[in-house]
Amino acid sequence: MADRFSDAGALSGEEESQEEEEEDVLTPAELIARLEEAWLNEKFSPELLENKSELVECVMEQLMHMEENLQRVRKGDLKASVHRMEIDRIRFVLSSYLRSRLQKIEKFFPHVLEKEKSRADGDPSFLSPEEFAFAKEYLANTEVYLKAVALRHMPPNLQSIDMLKAVPEPCLDSFVFLRVKERQENILVEPETDEQREYVVDLEEGSQHLMRYRTIAPLVASGAVQLI
Repeated sequence: MADRFSDAGALSGEEESQEEEEEDVLTPAELIARLEEAWLNEKFSPELLENKSELVECVMEQLMHMEENLQRVRKGDLKASVHRMEIDRIRFVLSSYLRSRLQKIEKFFPHVLEKEKSRADGDPSFLSPEEFAFAKEYLANTEVYLKAVALRHMPPNLQSIDMLKAVPEPCLDSFVFLRVKERQENILVEPETDEQREYVVDLEEGSQHLMRYRTIAPLVASGAVQLI
């Protein structure tokens, strides 16, 4: 992610000018809006989306600044209560976002690891380093548990298990609600029944739709649509 929160940290003069040339600057409101968008997409998407670790780091830095500002507000000031409510709201969204990702990793761990390992060089990572370590440990612990409680008691030819086959994949054919952020033309929609044919639709900016996730997954990744 090339964007960075404008108050996330102070850089030296030369470093700051170089940073401003290479990166877009986000206001606090824009930063939180990015977090809320990532949260909703992750919450309603059936699959694990690209990780937003830099966004998470910027939000955590912003929360630290807000906490510091709160310490300077007089006790009993109405501003302190409003400030605290906003901090709690942001913490909830951030926690819910990270929790949604961990739940998907636990549910689809072999497929998540396989997707991460098979991605081409230069492609964005779906897992942060911490999530990758968690997924590998979860896989190892699951295999140890299955061997201890079940597999070792079975015939030798049945004492191995293919996790990719044993664990269900994310259902990309599930339907999701979405709001169009950028107009899209010639979106191919697959038929629902054998009697229907595939057809093409245009998605107007600001319109809302109920569509199969597989159809609009690339648009979610590019930010052209928002899951709701």
